[in-house]
Formats: sequence, structure tokens, C-alpha cells
Amino acid sequence: MTAVLLVLLASALGVGGGVVAAGRTLRVVEVHGESMEPGLWSGDRVLVRRVRPGRPGRPGRPGRSGLFARRVRRVRRGDVVVISRVGPGEGVALDGGTNLVIKRAAAVAGDPIPPGFEALGETRVPPGRLLVLGDNPSRSTDSRQWGLLPESRITGVVLRRLNA
Repeated sequence: MTAVLLVLLASALGVGGGVVAAGRTLRVVEVHGESMEPGLWSGDRVLVRRVRPGRPGRPGRPGRSGLFARRVRRVRRGDVVVISRVGPGEGVALDGGTNLVIKRAAAVAGDPIPPGFEALGETRVPPGRLLVLGDNPSRSTDSRQWGLLPESRITGVVLRRLNA
């Protein structure tokens, strides 16, 4: 199903011969849980633009155009991001579940720390970090429990919901 979706997507976007590259750049992720309601519901599928681990802030490469030029653009405040879980001894440990988490980037490097996060001991989000929140605070585990996350944990940015 994913391969068919990528072929259809590449055809619709006019990306000739870019199906293999699209497969490396785009992925479909299914949402589980209630933390992003009402924007995303459990069972929703979203199209995600992958970013290279450890390099989400790097701008697109010069000379590239179209879909693939923006694949590594900076994560912006308000973007819905896919984050890889971190195990013990690797920095911030996210609680159990699947290997990916979907949250909203509430503040990125250089942004002021939002009210209610004074315990982080920062006035602004430091370089290489971000603050993520679920859209449904009563059902979300996020930066309120984890603190600031390393940008290197971002594996992708949600482009759109597929089953609208």
C-alpha cells in the first residue's frame, strides 16, 4: 500500500523518476493514542517528510528545487513532528510504547520558554533543543514530563493527514 501511495504521490507531484527518492524522503505514519486530538485521531495516517537524524536545522541544499529541496528545512514552531524514542543512557528517556511519537513543536531554538515551564531553568530554548506538546494536554506525555528534547530526535515533519 505504501509503495502504491508513493507512486501516486510522485505522479501527482510531477516527480519523474523520483519514486525511489520519494521513498527515502516521505513515509506514512499511523497515529496511535489520544495525545494529538482533536487535530489527529488514533488511526489517522499522516504523510511525513523525513529529516536526517541529528540535522533537522540544516537548510535545503542550494541548486535543488521542488519537493526534495525542502526536505531538511528548519522545524518551525507549530509544526507537528515525529520524534524517535530515546532509551536509558541516551539523554531524555521517553516512556514506553512504539518507537515514534507525534507531538507539536511548541517552541524551537531561540524561542522564549512558554509560561509554566520555569522549572526548566531556561528563559529561551537553547540551540539544538525543542519543546514539544500534545494537542490534548490531559492525555499527553510531552515536554511537561520530558523537558526540552534534542533536535536530533526529530525524524520527520508531518505534511498532511491522509484520511481526511
